[in-house]
This record gives sequence, C-alpha cells and structure tokens, in this order.
Amino acid sequence: MWILLAIASAVCLGVYDIFKKLSLNGNNVLTVLFLNTLFGSLLMSPVIIGLLAEGSVGLGDTIKGHGAIIVKSLIVLSSWLLGYFGLKHMPLTIAGPINATRPVMVLLGAMLIFGERLNVLQWCGVLLGMASLYLISRIGSKEGFSVKGNKWLLMTFGAMIMGAVSGLYDKYLLKIYDPLQVQAWYSFYQLVIMGATIAIIKRTGKDHTPFKWRWTIPGIALFLTIADIAYFYSLSLDGSMIAVVSMIRRGSIMVSFVFGVTILREKNVKLKIIDLSILLLGLILLVLGSQ
Repeated sequence: MWILLAIASAVCLGVYDIFKKLSLNGNNVLTVLFLNTLFGSLLMSPVIIGLLAEGSVGLGDTIKGHGAIIVKSLIVLSSWLLGYFGLKHMPLTIAGPINATRPVMVLLGAMLIFGERLNVLQWCGVLLGMASLYLISRIGSKEGFSVKGNKWLLMTFGAMIMGAVSGLYDKYLLKIYDPLQVQAWYSFYQLVIMGATIAIIKRTGKDHTPFKWRWTIPGIALFLTIADIAYFYSLSLDGSMIAVVSMIRRGSIMVSFVFGVTILREKNVKLKIIDLSILLLGLILLVLGSQ
C-alpha cells in the first residue's frame, strides 16, 4: 500500500513541477511562493480547525512539537526559495533531473543518520545517480548554466540538498506525530514565515519584478498538497522505507521531462534522454536493492 501511495505522490509531483514552471516564467518568485503557501494552508486548514474545535492544537499539544514543525517549515521554505529561483531561470529538463537525484542524498543520509546499510545494488544506484548529476551539469554548461559561474544552477543544487534534509527529517517527525497534523501545521507556519518575509522585502523596496496572476498558481498548491498527503501516509505505514519512498517520488521527473520536451521545446533532448536513462536505471537499482 505504501508503494502505491508513493507512486500517486510521484504523478502529482510531476504535474506540480509543470504548474510551477508555467507560473514562474517571467513572474515574481516571492509572490508566487507566498500564494503557494497561502493556498496550501487553506487546503489544510480544516485539520487545524477540527483540532481547535476539540480544544487541542495537536502535535502532542506541546511547544516541542510545534517547534519541530517550525524547523520543518524553515527547511522546506529554504529548499523552495532556492528551487523556485532556479526553476524560473533554467530549463525544466535540467532542473528536473537535478532534483530527481535527491534520493541519492537521502539514501546516504539514511545510512549515516538512521544506520541503514547499503548493499551492492544500492551502491550501484548511488554511483549512477552521481554520474547523472555530473552529466546534467555538463549539459547545463552547453546551455550556459556552468556549475562554476551560474547562480541558478547552484541554487537548484542547493534546493536538492535541502530537500534531502527535509526528507530525512520527515522520517523522524512521522514516527512521533500524525501525518495530517504535520502537514497542516507546517503549511500554516510556512504561510506565517513567507508573509513576514514578503512584508520585510516590500518595505525595503528591493523587489521590483512585477507579479502576473496565472491560473496555474493555485494548481501548484493543489497538486503539492495531494502529493504530500500521499507521501506522509506512505511514510507513516509500517514497513515503509524513506529511501524507497523518496526514490519512487522522483519518478515525477518523467511527467515534467516529457512536458519540457514536447510542449516547451527545450534543447539537447538526446543528451538529456541519456542522462534521464542513467538516472532512472540508478533509481531502479536503488529500489531493487531496498526490497
């Protein structure tokens, strides 16, 4: 059951990436991100309202519980900020594969933090994942996104690393707290943090990029919320493995990659297909090695 939930999460994440790219092109990144947190918080608000009606704030009704979720919110927002700015300025067929290598980082982190041990198949998958990262960086250089001199590419790498940190932290949180409560409260705290950030930046007058409303913007929050619900419940089920769930979720790259090639007409398709094949083979080996 947890594998099916992970697959459903992957499909929704693919659509989420497409809507995110369409919303960000030529648009104000911070406003789009704020609206994403707003719509996400509204979608999850019935959970918080229900808790308050019962005279509870959830998460064990402790400051420690809510403090842990605030940390989660900060980690996710840092990943989103880096990822949104990177995606706005980069092709979807480059940003997507970079983000899809996140399971490699998660697996290595799970080995170091949770004591999980890698077998031969898993190590082969990790090496292929690293090879994919190297190849996509070379392809990026061909399109003007050099690792040494392009801040958007570096931001995308940073978003991937922070996303891996978030995935490892989720495994810890979901052993303690209810998945819906985690998602509802971290959505709320993200809204508060982004609202304060927007207010400060607007007062300084440093953000001059105009905002354009697009109907794909609420779709970002909708598909991300569905993907996260499936993801959190997958991790909460007995026998679930954070490394496997994270790898399956990266299958979302297939949805966004096909869109980038067929609709956005992005370049260097053959090289990117080779890179994607290496990445998918690595993910398959990681999954097989984790059975």
